[in-house]
Order: sequence, then C-alpha cells, then structure tokens
Amino acid sequence: MNDSLIEIFRYQFFLKALLAALLTSISCGIVGTYIVSKRIVFLSGGITHASFGGIGIGYFLGINPILGAAVFAVLSALGIEFISKKADIREDSVIGIWWSFGMALGIIFIFITPGYAPNLLSYLFGSILTITDVDIYMMIGLNVVLILFFSLLFKIILFISFDAEYASTYRAPVQLINYLLISLVALTIVINIRVMGIILIISLLTIPQTIANLFTKSFRNIIYVSVVLALTGCIAGLFVSYRFDIPSGASIIFILVILFLFARVYKRLAQRITIRKLS
Repeated sequence: MNDSLIEIFRYQFFLKALLAALLTSISCGIVGTYIVSKRIVFLSGGITHASFGGIGIGYFLGINPILGAAVFAVLSALGIEFISKKADIREDSVIGIWWSFGMALGIIFIFITPGYAPNLLSYLFGSILTITDVDIYMMIGLNVVLILFFSLLFKIILFISFDAEYASTYRAPVQLINYLLISLVALTIVINIRVMGIILIISLLTIPQTIANLFTKSFRNIIYVSVVLALTGCIAGLFVSYRFDIPSGASIIFILVILFLFARVYKRLAQRITIRKLS
C-alpha cells in the first residue's frame, strides 16, 4: 500500500491535481470567508447552478464552456444583486428564478447542440484528476486577483461583510465594492467548477469556514484556517479516492464533513471542561 501511494506521485496528472487543490483551497478560503460572513450562501448556490446555462451556451457556440459559464455567472450575479436592490422582489425569489433559469437554459442549449452530447459529469460533480494546464493558469490568475483585491481593500471588505450601512457612513463605495465582490464570487465558483463541480463546489466555500468559525471570530484568521482545512480535505480526499476508487469530489466532501463533526465534538467537550473548572 505504501509503495502504491509513493508510485502515484510519479504521475503528472496527480501532481497537477495537488497543485489545483492548493490553488482552489486559497481562492475558496478567501471568497468563502466573505460568503459565510456576509451570509450569502444561498446566493452563491444560485450563482453556481445558474452558471450551468453558460456551460450549455459555451458548448453550443463551440467555445470553452468555462468561459461561457464565467460570463453567464458574472452577469447572473450582477443581475441578482441589481434586481434585488431595485425591484420590489425578494432576493431569495430572484435567486430561485435565476437558479432554475440557468439550469434550464444549459439543458436546452446542450440538447440542441449538433453532434454527440458531451459528458457533463465533470462539470456537475468535478474531476480534479483531469485538470488541464489552462485550468491551472486560470486558477493562478484568479488567486493573484483575489489576494491583491482583499489585501488592498481589506478594511472596506470587513466593514461591508458585517455592517454595510456603517461602511456607507464613512462614504465608502459600498455598492461598487458589492458588485466587484459578487463578481469575484461568481468567478471563483466557475473557475473551480472542474475541481468540485456545480453540485459540490459550495461545500468548499462553506464547510472549512464554518469549522474555522468555531474557534476564531477574526475574519483574517478564518481565511487562513479555511485555506489549511480546505487543502487538508482536498489532499486527504484525493488519497481516499485513489485508495478506494471512488469519485474525488465526493471523497473531499466526506473528509470535510468528518473534520466538521470532529471539530464540533471537540468544541463541545472543551466548553464542558471549561464550565466544570469554573464551577
């Protein structure tokens, strides 16, 4: 067994998957912390599923489906943000409409695309072992943009995440930053789709951050801990996937949920021990 684990490091596709796991962990750790702090997990799920429409359009037009998904996801995110603010419609209703519209549009365009119907499992459930060089380059570019954006505007993002009205009193460009952040959320979701898939990507944006939030309330620390947890889940999931010959995306989620359960139990036990010492 040990020899077989060492042997796998000789394969280029596995090394590329490890690099993709690192890059995905960084981007999802950063953006996921904003999503959880802002409490827009449902909005992110809507963007994720709406992006399927862009994948279908990409196949129909003969372009990279990820490019089509990126454009469609950003437009969907901006549309949801704009309509929910300007129109007399609840945000959750707008998200539900875009969610179903995107999925339906994707199915229609894939159905009417001439020729053999493409295998969509890698987009729905992820396939980290089939990551290409183009995917890696897009992930690197995304990480550079995210790190620069969050580093330069950290205080404003922090204000907006917890109290947008308070940030506006300091004449901060709240609306502009909101549009930029929601666009980055959409790009993060789409560019990492090949790793976890449309169905499972939301887990990397929420589970590590939820675990981190059990032990720290600092926005910055949640980012750091989330990146480490996400990377741990991805690497462990890859080895579990290899060992038992099961899908990598599902393996990663399984590991992350186990980590969450252990963290929750540990937190409860620590609280009880503290209470007993104080009583």
